Amino acid sequence: MKEIYRRTLTGAWIVIFTLGGFWLHPVSFFLTGLIILSGTQYEYLRIIRSTGVNAQMIPGMLTGIAVYILATLVASGILGFRYLLILIPFIAGIMIFELYRRQDNPFDSLAHTIFSVIYTALPFSFFPFAAFGREGINPLIRYDGGVFSPGIIIGFFVLLWVNDTGAYLSGITFGKHRLLERISPKKSWEGFAGGIILSVLSAWLLSGLLGVLDTPEWIIVALLVAVSGTFGDLIESMFKRSTGIKDSGSIMPGHGGFMDRFDSTLLSFPLVFLFITFFG
Repeated sequence: MKEIYRRTLTGAWIVIFTLGGFWLHPVSFFLTGLIILSGTQYEYLRIIRSTGVNAQMIPGMLTGIAVYILATLVASGILGFRYLLILIPFIAGIMIFELYRRQDNPFDSLAHTIFSVIYTALPFSFFPFAAFGREGINPLIRYDGGVFSPGIIIGFFVLLWVNDTGAYLSGITFGKHRLLERISPKKSWEGFAGGIILSVLSAWLLSGLLGVLDTPEWIIVALLVAVSGTFGDLIESMFKRSTGIKDSGSIMPGHGGFMDRFDSTLLSFPLVFLFITFFG
């Protein structure tokens, strides 16, 4: 009973922090994304270093943060797209710095350092492009600096959590056939189907409130979230199994770390962003 209470309390805090931060104002939107990105990338690099691969913690995180900051400045119109080329010296610096570290397996370090940017920082760096220049629900605090709507991000997380809830309830009620037992023994095809159904239904009901996209587009987003979010969760489970850990961290009592809570986002949001960029 105590564990359920702790998980519920922490879960409520996660929802308030995430939705409140992204919805409140563009400044809080930026800071919320930065905190989640930094926490996720730090946990990834820390886990990798615990396996004996001495990945570059500080250069890797600085590069990830630089990607996010530049993305925000470009998306908001403060800088032009050409300024994204500033990232080239960051990547080059990681490779050059490795020359002076005298590691037994330098390319293992390089691979995980650069992959940490691709896997954890890049997905969150799409967030600003999904908010600035788009019309829909307004931030809670008035913003006169340009066109901005957090609607896609808010809708994305709502659908992601609805999918998790639907998959959990369907799984414990009807789950008999394992989805990928080798990686996640508890996930079932029945839970997977339940998550999809509840996500699509929620997209249909909430599309008018969220705005930005029309109802058919939100339903497609729900499908993308449900399918790719499940695989995103499985990928993190594969990562944890390969490194011999249970949770990526302990900052969220009962829920683990940042990677545990936002693993689905790392795969699903880039695909959602790809869809809304070409068809939204």
